[in-house]
Amino acid sequence: MKQFTVTWVASAQNSLAQLYLDASNPQAVTDAANTIDSLLAKDPLKAGTHVQEELYSLDVIPLRVLYSVSEPDRLVEVASVRRLDPPIRSNGQGQLL
Repeated sequence: MKQFTVTWVASAQNSLAQLYLDASNPQAVTDAANTIDSLLAKDPLKAGTHVQEELYSLDVIPLRVLYSVSEPDRLVEVASVRRLDPPIRSNGQGQLL
């Protein structure tokens, strides 16, 4: 099966660069971006969650991307990326851990 070509729009590339610069663990951002590229190249329709019409979402901690897929062109376009906030943990008594 032929892989998809994955592209990132300029604004998503810029956001990813800023997330990398701001990250306490830049390697985690790099690893997540590489995993996203790999998953989307293999099977973008199954990799993420359908959001609406031709828009999909994919979470790879610490990133979330929104992307579209053109099956006839075998092309995936990442439209946006943002950092996922870690889940808030509590001790069950209203106190944050």
